[in-house]
Amino acid sequence: MFQTKFALRSVSLATAALLASVGLFATTSVAQAADEWNPESSYTTTDNGDGTYSVPQLNADVPDVSVDRVPASENDEGRDIYYMISTTMQLSPGAPIMKSYDLVNWEIVNYAFDRLSISDAYSLRNGSNSYGQGQWASSLRYHDGTFYVLVNSLNLGGAYIYRTDDIENGAWTRTALGRSLHDPSLFFDDANGGTPYIIYGGVSAVRLNPTLTAIEQDYPNFIQRSDYASQPYVGSSGLFEGAQAFYIDGYYYVVMITWPSSGRQVAMFRSTELLGRLAGSPTPYESRGVLNSNGFAQGSLVPIADDDGTDDWHGFFFRDTFPIGRIPALIPATWSDGWPTFGNNGAVPVNGVFEKPIELTPEQERFERLKSIVGSDEFDNDAPHRSYQDEQWTIPTPPVLDQSLIGVELFGNPGAESGTTGGWMVNDTATLSTTTDARTGSSAIAVTGRTTTGSGPAQSVTGKVQHGVTYDVSAWVKYENPASPATKQFYITARYGGSSTTYTNLSSATTLTRGSWGKVSGTFTIPASQALSDVRIFIETPWTSTPSSAPDTHLMDFKVDDASLIGRPVTTEVAHPDEVAPNGSNLDLVWEWNHAPDNRYWSLTDRDGWLRMTTGKVVTGAYSHRNAGGELTWLEEARNTLSQRTFGPRQSVETKLDISGMKDGDVAGLAAYNRDFSYVAVKRVNGTNTVGVVHRGQPFASSIDQAAIESFLPGRTAALDNASEVHLKADLDFARTPGQLFTTFSYSLDGIEWTTFGDAVGPLRLDGGLTHFMGHRVGLFNYATQQAGGHVDFDRFLLSDTLTSQNQPLDEGELDAAIAHAEALDSNDYPVEEWAAMLDALAEARTVAAAAVGTQNQIDAPERALSYHLARLGTLKAPSPSLDVELTAGTRCVAGKAVITVHATNAEEVPISIAFETPYGSKSFASIAPGKNAVHAFTTRLPSVPAGAASAQFSATIDGESVSMESEAGYPARACN
Repeated sequence: MFQTKFALRSVSLATAALLASVGLFATTSVAQAADEWNPESSYTTTDNGDGTYSVPQLNADVPDVSVDRVPASENDEGRDIYYMISTTMQLSPGAPIMKSYDLVNWEIVNYAFDRLSISDAYSLRNGSNSYGQGQWASSLRYHDGTFYVLVNSLNLGGAYIYRTDDIENGAWTRTALGRSLHDPSLFFDDANGGTPYIIYGGVSAVRLNPTLTAIEQDYPNFIQRSDYASQPYVGSSGLFEGAQAFYIDGYYYVVMITWPSSGRQVAMFRSTELLGRLAGSPTPYESRGVLNSNGFAQGSLVPIADDDGTDDWHGFFFRDTFPIGRIPALIPATWSDGWPTFGNNGAVPVNGVFEKPIELTPEQERFERLKSIVGSDEFDNDAPHRSYQDEQWTIPTPPVLDQSLIGVELFGNPGAESGTTGGWMVNDTATLSTTTDARTGSSAIAVTGRTTTGSGPAQSVTGKVQHGVTYDVSAWVKYENPASPATKQFYITARYGGSSTTYTNLSSATTLTRGSWGKVSGTFTIPASQALSDVRIFIETPWTSTPSSAPDTHLMDFKVDDASLIGRPVTTEVAHPDEVAPNGSNLDLVWEWNHAPDNRYWSLTDRDGWLRMTTGKVVTGAYSHRNAGGELTWLEEARNTLSQRTFGPRQSVETKLDISGMKDGDVAGLAAYNRDFSYVAVKRVNGTNTVGVVHRGQPFASSIDQAAIESFLPGRTAALDNASEVHLKADLDFARTPGQLFTTFSYSLDGIEWTTFGDAVGPLRLDGGLTHFMGHRVGLFNYATQQAGGHVDFDRFLLSDTLTSQNQPLDEGELDAAIAHAEALDSNDYPVEEWAAMLDALAEARTVAAAAVGTQNQIDAPERALSYHLARLGTLKAPSPSLDVELTAGTRCVAGKAVITVHATNAEEVPISIAFETPYGSKSFASIAPGKNAVHAFTTRLPSVPAGAASAQFSATIDGESVSMESEAGYPARACN
């Protein structure tokens, strides 16, 4: 057993003082408690607390950023507000809305949608999934009092526009645009009446109607890559996407990511005409490479108000920092001749430091630094209900199947036994004929003259295929060109036509041997969201952008025989109305589900203070990634997995489970996951619970043994006997090896004494196939392998940036300081509701401080919660009453003795009573009229006096209210010898 024991305990401040008095305990905690409360910044900020910040700056996965500003003149807060949206792909809720006042510190305030679809693919239902798809790069814009979010989906119906007049609390209205627009950016051409456009792809545009409900006009390729291929920051190949448009000082600027051979860069294009070369009088875009440093690339430009009322534009670009994810950075810019230079003369060092561009009050600065996009949770169901949770969905009626099309061959002339090519058509460009070189029978289809990898024999199955049917498709293929590779992959692919053509591989990539017949086959269902008005199935070789450069490799002739397409009825899982209905449970905004959840099988109300996860179905092992990306593991198939972003460089997560409701075959635990993953979990087998560690690394095989992959690692298990509760802990270390995540797992039966399951397991790293194109996450999960209906209750989710595996002593200093600060406050200075929230956090902090604890997580979580509320109170404290009075003090010599003179001027419009106080006497004035002075000379009778201060008490009645204040003025030393 590769396990080590550790028992870390702490004591309360009072207990520490008592033990110290008898010599049994050091007084370190007492000394720390006396320290001034000065909380650390949140886990997801790089605000250094001294007016600077580091880049990249959120320590977490926030890719494809789009940022917009609501000016102070257009909001109720009286200062500029920034909102940002990001990609979350298959996660639900999706399209997170983040808010900031300084562009450095951010918090999640809303989501644009609860679920993008109720389809099988977004709900992990009937073998479908949205890994690597779902909601991609989106656009957030504020215009004429309305907030717009433009979302594009790769597999869920294309592009949608969401709108609301209250981005933090209002309901969203959704409009489907009916087509996919890759990496779209919404742009209002305010220089020409506010006409709305969408800039997308690399680089095209569409004009929307005035109500933003339909596309009116297409403008393809108004910036063509080929026109700039000679520029080193563009190159002749590589990425050219993520375009966002801005209008600045008479120019239209389009900023985007490029990826020439020298690496990821930011290219900027500008023109006085939005449509450039497509405008009535063609005005092509000028271009420049504006940032080529350490991979900072795709993102937004953001305006920051200058003192003179103009705007200074900065960059907000992200950087690939896997396995944490794609992390954004606010990068200052110096503009000259209408072009920016980003960073330090074009350099943006990783962990580089820049001055914050927006200055807030000290109280606001502290509060902003404590905001985060991750968080601990006690599962108290105390988050507010959000409007996006009330989305209305119509549950579709299951399809009525045409039984005459099930169980029969749907291809016409599948083996060419008619001696003709009847029933077959050409996809793309090729020539079809018959050949006697058949696998069986007397004839087969010969394919020659191919011009693209998609050129091949096809059959139209429009009117034959149906939703709700599983199809088995196959064909025998042979190629013989002696100049071709000895082996070659082939696919069977579906082409769905209509307004937007899409392609889906129906088979895995099948490797055939030159000169021999080989079978290509697959099984598929057609998503309910996919139109069936124009469907063909064809045979092809793998796509490449330039197949003609090596035609023998990519465009070889081949033959097809004995093709088949037969449908069979399936028992499908049908969406249930309660699956999408609110269930009375409101999670904090830091949480997202892995795919849209089934709300019947999770709850914060079934047991107060606990998250209950119930298994709604049994995992099948019948799910696969898109584009023949391989089978899903059971963990990937688990629908109701609840997750948060990870943060770097180190993260510790702790949770507590009640496992008494598990059924045989259930697996529940705590995971650090992407397509590869590591987790610590409890498995129930034949009535016995065992805790252990699972690690699934790379490379990924197409066909897998799910049970073997998720078996416990040898030597990293422990029997739980009759225990009904278990504590689990994961220590994530992103700093150990660049680009890799190693995780150390532990368990405990009481939360105090812990057992570590050996050394860290790993590595986890970016999925090179991009089937999971996001940073690794931490999640809570429960799935069934034998029977549905078992449940697990999670009591808490506690974060820290101190790893237990680092063997550092527990430190309650910051917790004690926060408690002491809270106890020194006066409730009369703060709003009632916010004061009550602080008291709740204080009660929890006191409970922890008075108890034994076993991990830094148990200390840090309540301290962070209390410090957040204390910082919030600091921004809400009513300002001390003041009067407009000037107070000065000085010294002089009179007859060899020092005299202190105190002078006050009443600048108020009402009389003021004044009382001076010095070490050498006091003097009162009952009423000093507006504009008048109160002066008094205090004789010290001393030949010299040291420097000191005079104080004054001022009182007045203003608008019927009594106002008092104190002030102090220093005076210099004086020697009269």
